[in-house]
Amino acid sequence: MLDYAALAVLAEIIRRGSFEAAAAALGVTPSAVSQRIKGLEERLGQVLVHRGPPARGTETGLRLTQHLDQVRLLETTLAAGLRPPGPAVLRLAVNADSLATWFLPVMAALPALYDLVLDDQDHARDWLRQGQVSAAISSDPDPVPGCDALPLGAMRYLALAAPGFRARHFPDGVTEASLRAAPAIIFNAKDALQSRWAEQATGKRLHLPGHRIPASEPFARAVELGLGWGMIPEAMAAPALAQGRLRPLLPDMPLDVALYWHVQRAMAPALAPLTAAIRKRAAAELRP
Repeated sequence: MLDYAALAVLAEIIRRGSFEAAAAALGVTPSAVSQRIKGLEERLGQVLVHRGPPARGTETGLRLTQHLDQVRLLETTLAAGLRPPGPAVLRLAVNADSLATWFLPVMAALPALYDLVLDDQDHARDWLRQGQVSAAISSDPDPVPGCDALPLGAMRYLALAAPGFRARHFPDGVTEASLRAAPAIIFNAKDALQSRWAEQATGKRLHLPGHRIPASEPFARAVELGLGWGMIPEAMAAPALAQGRLRPLLPDMPLDVALYWHVQRAMAPALAPLTAAIRKRAAAELRP
């Protein structure tokens, strides 16, 4: 039988990054926190925390923390008279553009504390495969073992630029040479949307120069300010397009990215209200 009180201590250390911060949050001494973790590690025969700084969970420590969160969430769905061992924490992997456009309202569907991991839609599924989240939004249709993948629809991206930038860097239209020279806005090292669109436009894989701006709204703002061209979700770009602050590089060449809701089967009953809210919202906001 697992010591859930000790697991709660472990979870606080991993989330807050130190024994001292966990102690302050729990209202106990750092010594008491250290003793709890030492005892848990001795009983399990494994190291659960890399002491740091910052303190980080080992693979086993992260799995135990996720297990605690799952237990808390499952117990919130039981009879009102049962009290869960602390607030339920739900860890999900979500891509930044979904969070910035359509995902945020669905979080009201469950009485949980959310711990969101932001990652590219092409890589969010990896967090589920590693057992570090209970569910994820991903562009990969293939579920990992023990999970189901539900289609949500497609997020449409448009290759956009400010009018002045477009006139300066693409005077003769979109060509291989102009794409090689014009700076792009790139979310991070995992962001392949600009490269995918450029290959779709030219038939060639190109190395694109560009700025890295790892946040959705500043990314779109950088494009609007003329720092570079970039792929922006259609819904996010609509006001700037209507007002002429952004122009498409090729009006008839969007890039649609299909999204899927990956969820652990063991967690599916507890996450059912959230799954229903996500599918309803996605049906309204994404393309079929």
